[in-house]
Amino acid sequence: LATVELYGNCIIILLGSRKQMAEPHWTQVLAALLTPTIAVFGSFIAYRQWCTAQKKLKLDLFEKRFAVYDAARIFIASVMASGKAKDEEMFKFLSSTGETKWLLNDDIATYFDEQIWKNAVELQTLDAELEGVPVGDERTKNVRRQGEIKKWLFAQYKVLDEKFSPFLKIEH
Repeated sequence: LATVELYGNCIIILLGSRKQMAEPHWTQVLAALLTPTIAVFGSFIAYRQWCTAQKKLKLDLFEKRFAVYDAARIFIASVMASGKAKDEEMFKFLSSTGETKWLLNDDIATYFDEQIWKNAVELQTLDAELEGVPVGDERTKNVRRQGEIKKWLFAQYKVLDEKFSPFLKIEH
């Protein structure tokens, strides 16, 4: 006399006092494999989304960092073109580079504040002091110092490239 019992995914056939297990149907095997397959596929999709998000973050940072770099170059170019550090250009430089210490590092923020800004303010001050000064030693000294600052600012194009190059590389 045989009796049939269902135990989990297996069919158990009882023959007298002995139990024998029957092979599960192929649909039961597929159903059992479906969950881990979906989990692996879902993990792959999540990993690819994470990679895409990392690349997007890198691109966003590049764009913001390049804007700071470009603002510094535009400011130096405006001083070179006019020979003066104009108020409007100085304000644009200051407002465009305000995020430097968060986007780049303290070294570049200090460089902007203590070198470029300081020399631009000195150039502006010297230019203002030059008005009304008669020809002579004081005027000559003022003009020479302005020339030194302008040469220094011109040399900053190369320095900017060196300081920004680690931050403006897009590597795959």
